[in-house]
Amino acid sequence: MTPEAKVKASVVKLLKKYEVYYFFPATHGMGRSGVPDIICCIKSLFLAIECKAGRGQVTALQARELRRIGDAGGCTFIINEDNQAMLDAFLQEMTVPTRIQNV
Repeated sequence: MTPEAKVKASVVKLLKKYEVYYFFPATHGMGRSGVPDIICCIKSLFLAIECKAGRGQVTALQARELRRIGDAGGCTFIINEDNQAMLDAFLQEMTVPTRIQNV
């Protein structure tokens, strides 16, 4: 397994832990180049995750797509081996049940 594949596997494990809807988009044929590795939806929020290994950096095309998603109101993450706790905390915050108060 490549280092980036290990990061993707760790991210998928987190997404499953929090029961987040996700998929890996196809970027060939009718797909779109630069689209992040993982597309998710959590409580009506569009979430895009780009996975990198080590010191890997996003390409200019990937950066443009992440920026466009953010501009459209989506949330984006660039995740590597060192910052997965940040994604875990975000997902935990997003999945905390909303309290319903009796009126």
